[in-house]
Amino acid sequence: MTNTSSGGVLDGGVVDMPEPHTHERPVKAANGFVMLTVTTLLELAGLALIVLGIAMLATGSPAAGLAALIAGVLVAAVAFVMFFGLTAVAPGEARVVQLLGRYVGTLRTPGYQWVNPITGRRRVSTRIRNHETDVTKVNDADGNPIQIATVVVWQVQDTAQAVFEVDDFVEFVAIQAETAVRHIAGTYPYDSHGEPRLSLRDNAEEINDQLSTEIAARVASAGVKVIESRIIHLAYAPEIAHAMLRRQQAGAVVAARQRIVEGAVGMVEMALEKLAEHDVVELDEERKAAMVSNLLVVLVGDRDTQPVVNTGTLYQ
Repeated sequence: MTNTSSGGVLDGGVVDMPEPHTHERPVKAANGFVMLTVTTLLELAGLALIVLGIAMLATGSPAAGLAALIAGVLVAAVAFVMFFGLTAVAPGEARVVQLLGRYVGTLRTPGYQWVNPITGRRRVSTRIRNHETDVTKVNDADGNPIQIATVVVWQVQDTAQAVFEVDDFVEFVAIQAETAVRHIAGTYPYDSHGEPRLSLRDNAEEINDQLSTEIAARVASAGVKVIESRIIHLAYAPEIAHAMLRRQQAGAVVAARQRIVEGAVGMVEMALEKLAEHDVVELDEERKAAMVSNLLVVLVGDRDTQPVVNTGTLYQ
């Protein structure tokens, strides 16, 4: 196995992605409604001081009026800046908080909250999402061109990794899902053709489990959890679909013929045993062979037989 810090490929073909450098942590936040009340009162106090300062300047108290005016402007400015710290978090989303480029933490609790007003807050959806891959044409393990499409159910588990470890985690999931689908489709044959091996058509549950495992390993560094992945479209490519259909039909016909022959042989054996047991007629080996041949023709033939009535002896 390669070093996880640099990435590589594991023995099973699954990519060993680099370890993430950032992990989600909660950020301290104040109650938004309380801070809204405090900020509003400060803003009103600042405006009151400004009005008072202007009035004192007009009544001949320049020193006190100027001090009140400056204090009012400062208080109003601070209250105005504090308004920008109010943040609403909806259910099913989080806010990744940064201060001057440094990751501070993540707001996950739904509701009205207040954080440092000079921080940046990026909205990240934590809802369950679906990604449906396009119908992709690939070669299976036998080299046959096939068409395959899947749907991946996923969710952001670590918002810090989703934001800082990749450029666009939605696009990252889409590309990695398509890559995993191509890899799985090229690892297994479309049909096992009776051989003891996994195939895309006959072992859907096992293939879906392996597909989920590979996609999960590819997107784990982006803080994404794969809930389920499932093949929703699987078919031979149009250029060989007709030939493969004829092959499947021929296999079905051969299997049916095999069962018919097995049953017919059993019926012939039973007929010969009953004739010998009840001493109905004595047949030599030549007559037995003729009887077996006639019975097999009747039982195995795919068309109704036309009997020929023998009015003479067995040997005429």
